[in-house]
Amino acid sequence: MQIIKAIWDVFQNQILGMSWLKDIIGNGLLATGLDFSTRLGASIHFFIYATLKIMILLSVLIFLISYIQSYFPPERTKKILGKYKGIKANIMGALLGTVTPFCSCSSIPLFIGFTNAGLPIGITFSFLISSPLVDLGALILLMSVFGPEIAIAYVIVGLILAVVGGVLIDKMELADQVEIFETSCCSVPTDSAELCKKERVIYAKEQVVATVNKVWIYVIVGVGIGAVIHNWIPQKIIESILGSGNVLAVMLATIVGIPIYADIFGTIPIAEALFARGVEVGTILSFMMAVTALSLPSIIMLKRVVKPKLLYVFVGIIAIGIIVIGYTFNALGFLFV
Repeated sequence: MQIIKAIWDVFQNQILGMSWLKDIIGNGLLATGLDFSTRLGASIHFFIYATLKIMILLSVLIFLISYIQSYFPPERTKKILGKYKGIKANIMGALLGTVTPFCSCSSIPLFIGFTNAGLPIGITFSFLISSPLVDLGALILLMSVFGPEIAIAYVIVGLILAVVGGVLIDKMELADQVEIFETSCCSVPTDSAELCKKERVIYAKEQVVATVNKVWIYVIVGVGIGAVIHNWIPQKIIESILGSGNVLAVMLATIVGIPIYADIFGTIPIAEALFARGVEVGTILSFMMAVTALSLPSIIMLKRVVKPKLLYVFVGIIAIGIIVIGYTFNALGFLFV
């Protein structure tokens, strides 16, 4: 057991956490005469290390995930989802959202394509919720910062939220609230099931370039915010707003997260900084979920394809679910210490 723990610690610290990269950057900055004991020095070190770590992990993960994704073109995904009924279908919709991590520009068109293909609305919403919220990349990146317990917990509660949200929407019989909207998918080629290995590798490389080009600015902004939180905002201010003494902390974190336009990659450095400042796990998870599942740009985009009643129901279910998850995890916070 000790050997397994030692191997895991090496994997956690050196592979996921990239402690070696932190040491290299630190030694390089020390050689320039930078003083890490100052706020500016600590902020520069945090910014460079966190940015490089996330971009390296992001590139590797997007390549691997996109290679897997190439086996799940829209038509195949429709066929898989169409085989299941009831809550099993919602579970499959949520799980497929994790192994087919589409960006917001393609998850909504796929959602419409699934609906137009006759799939129940509950299944498509389970897919739509889980697709940006939880994926294999999120699991690995979260493990690199918070460890396996919090990372796995985040994915599990995200899947539960996707399944429950889809079931509730299905029970409300709101299928007539979806607009007929024809659009094409911009993520996976429709004939990707027929690609050879070389073509899948090329596709995965293209997705790395496309994803990095799209998210790098949000990663930098997120790391910048994290550096400010980590080194410049007094502990007392953070505790007064998001600390355990404020019963509204989870609600505030959820509300603050909605206007932010970012994905899981941009929220991780902010979450890391909040975690280092002692903010409770549930509050951090609520913030991350609000940013990824309820960001204002995503809501605006979704408004184009669903009628107001369904949009309000969707936002309400997800917001309430996020808040409940946040308070529940804060109550069980001792499990993650």
